[in-house]
Amino acid sequence: MSFNYPKAQAIAFPHRGTESVLGTNKVIRNTYMLLSMTLLFAAITAATSVALKLPHPGIVLTLVGYFGLLYATTKLRNSGWGLVSVFALTGFMGYTLGPIVSHYLGLPNGGQTVMMAMAGTAAIFLGLSGYALTTRKDFSFMGGFLTVGILIAFLAGLAAIFFEIPALSLTVSAAFVLLMSGLILFETSNIIHGGETNYVMATLSLFVSIFNLFTSLLQLLGFAGSSD
Repeated sequence: MSFNYPKAQAIAFPHRGTESVLGTNKVIRNTYMLLSMTLLFAAITAATSVALKLPHPGIVLTLVGYFGLLYATTKLRNSGWGLVSVFALTGFMGYTLGPIVSHYLGLPNGGQTVMMAMAGTAAIFLGLSGYALTTRKDFSFMGGFLTVGILIAFLAGLAAIFFEIPALSLTVSAAFVLLMSGLILFETSNIIHGGETNYVMATLSLFVSIFNLFTSLLQLLGFAGSSD
């Protein structure tokens, strides 16, 4: 997928030169290309995890693996090793997703629940990304709110796991659906307006948004299905 609109962007952003516009188009193109590949790779690792019935690594190992690989990706983002690191991170996240998907597949109408979560995730991502790319609106004002909101939701999610509070867990999932939707708008806008010039980090941000959006929808739909 290519988004080469240098003339249109030059009109929309008269203060930006042609070189800057072309650079932005390159970041967008590389981001969506790498995002497609990492999503495919994560889907393969998740499917392998499901097929082999691999156990979930646990919350501690998951957090250590995620933040460790996130740190490595951030440090290596400007080198070729950054690509290796981002695939390692997304592959690891795909592996941790496998046991979660297996759990829901084992429930009544589990297959339907998983497919609905996938369809909902795709619809939200494509809709919001398309809106941001088409309107060129600046959503940078959401940055502070999203940072605080994600931190609070993350801590609340950990509390829900350790203290086993289902109601809090569902509330966190609902909050993450909204927060990740906002993050998709924010990150896409950030790329368009030149705030994010590194496609590895842009890809990682969008991937994490999609991953959390899917798992949150999966939990909400799974709960709704079990209460029918």
